[in-house]
Parts: sequence; structure tokens; C-alpha cells
Amino acid sequence: MLRLRDPSTGCPWDIKQTYQSITPHTLEEVYEVVDAIDRNDITHLSEELGDLLFQIIFYCQLGEEENQFSFDQVVSKITDKLVRRHPHVFPDGTLESVASESIDQQAVNDKWQAIKQQERHEKGKKKILDDVPLALPALSRATKLQKRAASVGFDWTDAAPVIDKVKEELQELQQEIAGGDKERAEEELGDLLFSCANLARHYSIDPERALGLANNKFKRRFEALEDKFDFSQQTPSLEELEQTWLNIKKAES
Repeated sequence: MLRLRDPSTGCPWDIKQTYQSITPHTLEEVYEVVDAIDRNDITHLSEELGDLLFQIIFYCQLGEEENQFSFDQVVSKITDKLVRRHPHVFPDGTLESVASESIDQQAVNDKWQAIKQQERHEKGKKKILDDVPLALPALSRATKLQKRAASVGFDWTDAAPVIDKVKEELQELQQEIAGGDKERAEEELGDLLFSCANLARHYSIDPERALGLANNKFKRRFEALEDKFDFSQQTPSLEELEQTWLNIKKAES
């Protein structure tokens, strides 16, 4: 990385990069890691993890050049955080200590949340939702916001009222669509998606992953549709497309 960033002999592309300019590449590498895991492509997972590690080293090099932070400091901070947040594993706050007895999962979770809340206060973030990142994908951010609110009791105790809420939001969306108010329809669609994320959370389903699986299923079925029709040579009717689609679904099941 030092050689890549060398002003005289380094790579022109690497030399001109900033924290902001490489952020999109970092996100892309994260998604490629997730994609390898979802496809169970363990052979290429190590390669994708290397690409992601390179992003971290890139940020650390920028930090070193500005005398802000180093790779060693990054590793040290996460080590300190892991020790601090796991007192049931490191009871005296050092790597040398060993837990003498097990602690039930609920006690561990409660302690974890208490420690994280204390960390937020120390950072000056006193509101419960203060540090939920704006840059998260919307469904993931919705889930994180809901989890954070639930940690202080702002949540339904079971999924039944959440399902009712999804139905309610769908009805409100239909009303706004019928009324022709696009801005209101957009707002109600957002409420519906937020409620769907909440429903997923209550069933311990990752909504981003669930939607990703649906995307993959649609792609697979549409490609099967393409095998039946040459869209460059013909324009099948909607009825033909729908019937073929149903046949594809039936064949899969």
C-alpha cells in the first residue's frame, strides 16, 4: 500500500483516492463477500475477503499519511471493544482472564446492550437512535431502528399485531393510489415496507436477505421464460407469458 500510494512511483489511481472516493468500492467488496457466502462459494470467499481487507488497509494508509490513525490502532481498538463488551468471557477486562462460570444468554444480551448504551453516551450520542447509520440499506436500517427501540420496550410482544399493521398500511396505500396523490402514496408505501421489515424482525428473518432471495428467484424464473420465448424475434401475449410463468413455478415446486 505504501508503494501504491508513493507520489513519485506509485499507481496514479491509488494516489488520487480519498476516504470518500473509495467508499463505493468498499460497499461493493462487502456485497461480493456476502454474495460468495450466499452462493456457498467458499473457494472464492477467501479472495473476496482479501479484497475487503485491502479496503481497510487503504483507509489505514490514508489515516497514517494524515497522522490520524494506523492499522495497529484499528486492531487495538476492536480488541479493546471485544474485551469490554464480553465481561462474561473476560471477567477482569484482560485477555489473560478466564470466565469461571457460564452466564445465561439473556443476562449476556442485557449486559451487551448496557455496555453499548454507555459507549454511546461517552461518544456524546445520548439519543437511543443517534448512531444508527444513515448509509445502511433502507430495509437494514429499518430493522436496526426497530431493534434499538425494542431494547427499551417500544415493541409488540408478538407478531399478530404486526401482521395487522401490515394489512392496515396496505389499505392506506391502496386508498392513496386510488386518490391519485403520488407523494402520499410514496409515503404510505414507505410505511408498508417499514412494517414488513418489522414483521421480518419478529420472525427473526433478515429482510435484506429475504428480498435478495426473491430477486434471485425472479431472475431464475425470468431466464427460464427467456428460454421459452425469443424476445428479439417475437412478442408473446401477456396471457402466454403468464401461463408459461405459472408452468415454470409449477416445475420448480
